[in-house]
Amino acid sequence: MEKMFNQQPARLERRINGANDRWRFSKEPNLGDLLGLSQLTRATGEDIDSELKMIDRLHIPHLQKILTGGIKKKPSQHSLAGCQSQTRNTTNRGSALSKRKHNWEAESRGSNLQPCQDVTLECLGFKWELHQPQLFNSGTLTKLYIYALSQKTTDPLKDLEKLLRAQTPKEIKEKTSVKKIVISLKINDPLVTKTAFATALKSLYSSDTEVQMEDVLGVLASAHILQFSGLFKKCVSMMKDGISPSTIHTFYMAACKYKEESLISACEKWLEMNLVPLIGKQIHLRTIPQELLQKVLRSDRVFTFSEFDLLKTALYWVYLQLNLKLQSIPIYETVLAFFHSFPKKCPFLERELGQKFLPVFLCLRLHGITSGRHLEDIKHINFFPETWLVRIFANHYHAEFKIYSETIGVYGFFFEIRGIKHGDFSYSFYMQRIKYSETNLPPAVAERSPISLRPERLVKYEIRAQSLVNGNWQEFSTNPMTQKFGLNKSTSKSHTLKIETVGNPIYVAFAFIFPVS
Repeated sequence: MEKMFNQQPARLERRINGANDRWRFSKEPNLGDLLGLSQLTRATGEDIDSELKMIDRLHIPHLQKILTGGIKKKPSQHSLAGCQSQTRNTTNRGSALSKRKHNWEAESRGSNLQPCQDVTLECLGFKWELHQPQLFNSGTLTKLYIYALSQKTTDPLKDLEKLLRAQTPKEIKEKTSVKKIVISLKINDPLVTKTAFATALKSLYSSDTEVQMEDVLGVLASAHILQFSGLFKKCVSMMKDGISPSTIHTFYMAACKYKEESLISACEKWLEMNLVPLIGKQIHLRTIPQELLQKVLRSDRVFTFSEFDLLKTALYWVYLQLNLKLQSIPIYETVLAFFHSFPKKCPFLERELGQKFLPVFLCLRLHGITSGRHLEDIKHINFFPETWLVRIFANHYHAEFKIYSETIGVYGFFFEIRGIKHGDFSYSFYMQRIKYSETNLPPAVAERSPISLRPERLVKYEIRAQSLVNGNWQEFSTNPMTQKFGLNKSTSKSHTLKIETVGNPIYVAFAFIFPVS
């Protein structure tokens, strides 16, 4: 009996652990039985976490054989020992392989992936080890993989079908028979850096991969090349939120390069609101592309304090294009002096140097500039062609207010001259004496102006007007008149010249002298 018993094969033994009885393999109390292991640690007072760290207890290859039906009968002690040896060798090979992994692979270590990478991507001078399931998140890598697979097998469609099939335990053994594939990708885009490309590859494994703002352009370019739409949209969203004076140029150029209309529109809307109040006062104004500047200047939504502020911004932009070494924005007087320094025989926009900037100023609504001081600046800098100046000043004439007044002082007497438009073709002009306290003269002028204390003064004056009608001048006049001008209401106002004319323009002159009195 003893001899017969010894000839019997090894069998399962019954052992008692805790409150329940469990079947176990002989001499291997913890072989892959996690429920039994939990009961054992509770009964013996050991720490289950420390037990789970002992990888040899799990016997993963042996469990795979059990799950796939590889073992049809009860295992012997010899087979268990061989399985344990195989597990340890596999662990050693896995440790050696992990030492050669790139840092970007850290995200994949915690995922439920295959024991080793099955695709090698050669790109940017590196060999990137990838896993086939994650490879299919990229359209470009998928095409490269299919092409490489077709070169190595006689029936690529059948092999591809196996790869795309759901990852069930029954197919693990078939999958391990697929050989490692090497694919190559050549990138000529200067925006793609190794760091950005590594971030893009890491995103194949996790949608929560963090993208730094300083790398977003490179990651966007990498996602475009890899045809990774999810990552591309994520970068576009980041760039929309990160538009600033220092980034708008690169973001807009990237949007145009990759034809991302939503980002192009976001850059345009941002610049419409910030061209004059923000970026127009910074050196970053130089980086705005001319095409984008023209589009914004033509927009009805562009924010500005006045049309003259848009003109100043355009003049600054041209100045910065011609002075690339400047590191800070100059004062406005420096810009005016720069354009005024060109020879007077030819305005700047008609010079060869300035003709390329002509489309920018065609986008401006110069007829909206009505201030006399601003018009003097336009005339003084010798920037616009003569035909432009005539049109600007003619528009200024039509845009005048219905009442125009100006204060003058002669020998301590102060007069206000006025012009009033009553209708489309009716005008009136007169002058009246005012008190010194009503002059509103600048302090610097008032300090040097004499003041007469005489309550009345005899004045000989004439008001003349002339207008151009169909090439002929019409003339109007009060004729010379003499009048005592006082400070009360009845004596302070002159005779009024009233005219009716369709002429354009109308020139008015006030001539007067002080007779001896």
